Amino acid sequence: MTDVVDGTDLGPVGQEIVFENERVRVWHIRLEPGERQPLHRHDHPYLVVAVQGAKNVVQTIDGTRIDADEPTGGVVYRDPGAVHMLTNIGDTTYLARLVELK
Repeated sequence: MTDVVDGTDLGPVGQEIVFENERVRVWHIRLEPGERQPLHRHDHPYLVVAVQGAKNVVQTIDGTRIDADEPTGGVVYRDPGAVHMLTNIGDTTYLARLVELK
């Protein structure tokens, strides 16, 4: 089943689930320079662990733009809810593990 918000189909949180149990779900995320994830929503609080950092931008469905520089080895906590997409605006490949807390 695909989530839909305001007539827009939402994509997955990442490209691949690499681990899941009853408490967490871990996604693999890879974005080449200029690449973006489709609009998506996090239904759980989550941590992002930047395996290889990049200069990213988060854009919400309402048009809000948030700079999200994520250095290699950095960890960020985010609350669930906002529909957004992530774009790698830097010149390095972005690799991350996103850990959803169920």
